[in-house]
Amino acid sequence: MTIHSRFSTTAVLAALAIMVMGTSTSTVVAQTAPANATARPTGSAGLSAPASSGVAAARSGTPTQNLSGKATDKVKAVADRPRDIFNRVPCLPPKGVSQSMGSLPHVAAKLAANKPVVIVAFGSSSTQGYGATSPEFTYPNRLAARLHRKYPAAAITVINRGRGGEDAPEMMKRLRSEVIDAKPDMVIWQVGTNAVLRNLDPASTAKTVEAGVATIQASGADLVLVDPQYAPAVNARGENAGRMVSLLSRVAHHRHVGIFPRFEVMRDWHDRQSLPFDTFVTKDGLHMNDWGYACFAQLLGDDIIQSVDQVQAGVSPPQAATAFRPL
Repeated sequence: MTIHSRFSTTAVLAALAIMVMGTSTSTVVAQTAPANATARPTGSAGLSAPASSGVAAARSGTPTQNLSGKATDKVKAVADRPRDIFNRVPCLPPKGVSQSMGSLPHVAAKLAANKPVVIVAFGSSSTQGYGATSPEFTYPNRLAARLHRKYPAAAITVINRGRGGEDAPEMMKRLRSEVIDAKPDMVIWQVGTNAVLRNLDPASTAKTVEAGVATIQASGADLVLVDPQYAPAVNARGENAGRMVSLLSRVAHHRHVGIFPRFEVMRDWHDRQSLPFDTFVTKDGLHMNDWGYACFAQLLGDDIIQSVDQVQAGVSPPQAATAFRPL
């Protein structure tokens, strides 16, 4: 599959460094949302491969023959930043949150056979990366880096199809062209937050999501839903938020797909781990910051890896994904 887009300075530098040093042959790519997206992450500049992976795939422009020592130093400095983000505040797994990613057979089979894996991150501004200080800190980029660390020989492509301000009705209009047509092995669908903020009926949203889930399943892709974030702007509409979280869990259970309970995970950060909101949420009280995206990606990646390892080991994880807890 050929992906055409602009590259960020970071990605280009990383790609050039690899061409000069010849350190690896595996591929990890994260592609940003279309140029007409309604919101863009701070500092975003197009397509970016996660610097922490040390690998990028570049398909634009004429390659530069020589990389200066100064540019090489910059590449190394950028590569170090993602690894340092948890030094001040560690990313800890939540306790008491019941969850199962379910089975991810397509991704597991591809990784076991050393075949390329395509993952589409589908959603709104949380997926696009609004609030991140640079593309490398969006969750799709951080997730790609996490998966590459676990599967260094695999060609893993993470395509970012986040578009700010949208929810299920708008996403359904581009589901075919931006998700299904990419022929993904896995789709991560973050949905529901904007519906809560707009006071849309959670039951209607859940019905639309279920129709989208059926379409994605029919394509043969593995699927994980991601529910709304636990943040002041969402919590101000607590009743709608609670219903949305519960209904998305029920959709996942009914359709036998995975769910990452972001709402409960972020509530654990705040309530049990006693992290102030400004540790993981930007000043707007809604979007995650660099640390929030990084920890979210780390935990999501760990769950994906666990599910893949279970499939490859012949262990049958639960078919139905659950994330029920009193709200």
